[in-house]
Amino acid sequence: MRLHRAILSSLAVTAAATILFGGPAAAQEDKRLDALQAQIAKLQKELAALRGDVSKSKEEIRKANERAAIAKAAPQPDQPIVKMSSSNRPEICSADGRNCIALTSRLHLDVGGYDYRPNTAATAPQNLIGGPIARRAQLGVIGKFLDDWEYSLVLEAGGSGGSTGVILDTGYLAYNGFKPFKIWGGQFGVPYTLDESTSSNNITFMERAAPQQVAVSLGGGTRSAFGVTTNDKQWWAGAFLTGPVIGNGATALATRQAAVTGRVVFLPVLTDNASLLIGGSAQYLFDAPQGGLNLRDRIELRIDGARVLGTGTLPIEKATVLSAEVAGTLGSFHFQGEYFDFDVERTIGSDLGFSGGYIQAGYILTGEKRSYSSSSGAYGGVTPKNPFDWKKGGWGAWEIAARYSMIDLDDPAGGVFGGRQENITAGLNWYVNRNIRFLFNYIHGKVEKQTGGGVDIGAKYDAVGMRTQVAF
Repeated sequence: MRLHRAILSSLAVTAAATILFGGPAAAQEDKRLDALQAQIAKLQKELAALRGDVSKSKEEIRKANERAAIAKAAPQPDQPIVKMSSSNRPEICSADGRNCIALTSRLHLDVGGYDYRPNTAATAPQNLIGGPIARRAQLGVIGKFLDDWEYSLVLEAGGSGGSTGVILDTGYLAYNGFKPFKIWGGQFGVPYTLDESTSSNNITFMERAAPQQVAVSLGGGTRSAFGVTTNDKQWWAGAFLTGPVIGNGATALATRQAAVTGRVVFLPVLTDNASLLIGGSAQYLFDAPQGGLNLRDRIELRIDGARVLGTGTLPIEKATVLSAEVAGTLGSFHFQGEYFDFDVERTIGSDLGFSGGYIQAGYILTGEKRSYSSSSGAYGGVTPKNPFDWKKGGWGAWEIAARYSMIDLDDPAGGVFGGRQENITAGLNWYVNRNIRFLFNYIHGKVEKQTGGGVDIGAKYDAVGMRTQVAF
């Protein structure tokens, strides 16, 4: 702009000089003046055109910046989306959201000890050893393909009694395109019984109750399975054909163990502040291992892997387990219980009958609630309203709980003395945030057991344990 002004000023000066000093050559200077005026007019047109070009360029730049901002804000057609789930699980999805893969992990570090008192020198074991163990140390991936296909692959490096070595914990493929049905196949925790349908990240105590553990050892728990589940808001149902555990080498492949399980639950009450769940499960072991099965379990603290009760190896032909379950919530109060009835048919000898059950309750002191999960037919965990934050003053969520459990593996008429175990457990749980919690358990219990000859081989015990849990 300054350049144009300088040109015009120069031309004006030149024109003035011509008029003042032209004298006799005025006529000729008039012609020159006309030429200069024409040139000035031409330059003015060029200047106007240049101003228009500048204005047009500014508008084009503005539009280009707007297009760039829009393009930056919106995902590109083939650009993946990286996000965090509500449970702080890192996840990568396709731009349309139909294909995703996420990292998942859970770490349960337990530490504790026992005051174990055998009744006689004939009791086995004579001692239980405490200390720290990695009860669960899992890492894997979960995801989906084209909305309807789900998969999971999780490796496990922990275990009861401080087991070592990496094994396949979970590996399955599921299809949910036939809603409300979902078809499962692979190795996973079979959703048989209420306690087993609750994730180990959400169970109230460090371990599930002993009678439930004995029941799932026949054909439930984590093992190879194929089946279907279906649910609505207030009911859930599932049935599975199960086999041996995958991934333990030739021993597992040679082990015959096949069963069918089924579970149905209904919630006549389901509101924001209260719920009531009633249901039942059934299990039928129709192809038992040729070497037989030993129905047994530990104290409800698995730092020491020794079993404190067990039937010994039984030559089982078939076995049936029927169970009933009830659970519910009222504000911050929650409870649940299950009863199990075992009917074991032996290849040699009379049929055997065992039983067991548990009842538990808890109260969340900080006001949070356990919500019902319609997809699993069980209750979820606790999410603190005010996660622990030293600077902001949040203290997480606190919960107290108690449980009584009993399992009776004695059948004197059948000549089996597996023992009767009773446990009373008190728990205090601190939910630091959505991903971290600490569990504190105290267990008082006893095993009443004797040999066929009447020798007392029982024990009494007290145990304390703490779990540090990190999961996403």
